[in-house]
Amino acid sequence: MSNLTLNTKELTDEFFEDTRLLGIVAPIEDSKFCRLLNAILDMDFRINNEIEIQLKKKNRDYFFSVFEYKEPSGFLEHYLYNNRFDGEFLLPEFKRIDFLWLMKGDELANEHISLLSENIRQVDSVQLVAELTNEKIKNKEHLVF
Repeated sequence: MSNLTLNTKELTDEFFEDTRLLGIVAPIEDSKFCRLLNAILDMDFRINNEIEIQLKKKNRDYFFSVFEYKEPSGFLEHYLYNNRFDGEFLLPEFKRIDFLWLMKGDELANEHISLLSENIRQVDSVQLVAELTNEKIKNKEHLVF
């Protein structure tokens, strides 16, 4: 009897087609951060418990919240991941990053990303906003829901 294995690389590559990812340093609670983003950027980020990321490490379960906003016109979807939970990290290669902002579903121009980054920097408590390229992300599969 042969064992079947799930090809997570193919699934991950498909998930990351046409995506852009920002890393944000903002040492505040995730729901407060979303309220600030919603007010300043005129968005409507809401927690989506159905796509919460669960990782098992050191015989424990860790839960990373994901907030979601779908633009009313077009196909662009925004996902804001909390990179920390109880001393563990969703992307351990980015331990200094508090939040990960993934955009997918539509192609985005560099100018759009620059403008969005500038607007995010206007939020109280935001210390850094930087685009993270797919090549720098070692644990991409942790972001797939």
